[in-house]
Amino acid sequence: MLHRIARIIDSVSPFGVADAHCDIPCGIYDPRDAIQAAQTVIRMTELIGDLSAGDMSAGAGNSFCRYVAAKEEHAKKAKDDILVIWTDYFKPEHLAGHPDLHELVWNACKLGSHVKQNVDMEKALEFKAALIEIGKIFWESKGEEVPPLP
Repeated sequence: MLHRIARIIDSVSPFGVADAHCDIPCGIYDPRDAIQAAQTVIRMTELIGDLSAGDMSAGAGNSFCRYVAAKEEHAKKAKDDILVIWTDYFKPEHLAGHPDLHELVWNACKLGSHVKQNVDMEKALEFKAALIEIGKIFWESKGEEVPPLP
């Protein structure tokens, strides 16, 4: 539905709609944004699970729609953020030091797709854990301590 609205706006806007991360590359990378987005997926999954199945009120329907939209938006954001780090930051020497890095990123993105499509707390927690693992490799590659995580 959000994509439909974006297409409508795009069709009437003289400027169009743009989605991008700077591909200069800017050199500003931080996996904490992806990890925080994954935490939002977890919270939305909790809130969806807390809704009463029998509640057919407008308020409950509104909350359900908002929780699902936020869950999907943040799962996509987390995937996008980690893919930018994967494609723009990580270099062959990082892969040499962590030969499983490609598979870690691939599996994290597959988990991101799963949590967008489903209401699955176990997979939402796995998604965040996978992003944290990639984040640890990122900070190690920069010679920095892992900062506090959300």
